[in-house]
Amino acid sequence: MPKLSDVINALDELYPPQWAESWDAVGLVCGDPDDEVRRVLFAVDPVQPVVEEAVAWGADLVVTHHPLYLRGTTSVAATSFKGRVVHTLIRAGIGLFVAHTNADSADPGVSDALAAALGLTVLGPLDPDPTDPAGRRGIGRICELPEPMPLAAFAAQVAAGLPATATGVRVSGDGDRPIRRVAVSGGSGDGFFAQVRAAGVDAFVTADLRHHPAAEAAEAAPIALLDAAHWATEWPWLDQAARELTAAAAKHGWEVATRVSTRVTDPWTAHAPMPYDAESARPATAHL
Repeated sequence: MPKLSDVINALDELYPPQWAESWDAVGLVCGDPDDEVRRVLFAVDPVQPVVEEAVAWGADLVVTHHPLYLRGTTSVAATSFKGRVVHTLIRAGIGLFVAHTNADSADPGVSDALAAALGLTVLGPLDPDPTDPAGRRGIGRICELPEPMPLAAFAAQVAAGLPATATGVRVSGDGDRPIRRVAVSGGSGDGFFAQVRAAGVDAFVTADLRHHPAAEAAEAAPIALLDAAHWATEWPWLDQAARELTAAAAKHGWEVATRVSTRVTDPWTAHAPMPYDAESARPATAHL
């Protein structure tokens, strides 16, 4: 059986920590490097329900995309949300490892998995890493569909390709507009509108789009926007990462089982639909 330190080395080869953004917090959060690892659970968020799933399965390591502590802290007391996570992990002898923006920049990385889930062929990075001589690494991906399709049909394809969430997929643009060239970025993507415009794409699939950047982008260039749940756009990476670690384990002769958590950790749990008229802001219940 490999030690935790061995598995960390394998993960660092897949997602080198130097590829992470300077503000990020990646790598081992808790765990004894000398502990043996037999089972590894992959999840987007290091939250209590995921940790409890890891305990119930008998995992030795949890690999998440999102950091537990992105900013400094002065306490890991179990009285806090994050402290409880740490205490549960340590008591169960489970390590926690984070691959965040280093997994975004990897080749293959988070946006490659997102593109595959949406039926897109990757052409190259949206925001290339200047340190990559091959020009394959970076944040986001520029992709294309096999054949053009109307935006409405593509939006349905996006919704079908992602795990279901309460909020679904928000769409901006003419539903009849043909879509062929597409930019994708797993997670929050409205900081990449300049790159999206430069890429000359027909549509941009990402998450967490804010009102003003989205409105400005729609006004500046005729780009269709598809805004999915943050968790949903990053979840496809878990299968990819699990396969990559399984392949590394086989190369080393390790017996390591992997599992992808299907627990929905998106914070939005319900959606209340309302009658919609694009021409009027008056509430449907208003007295006319």
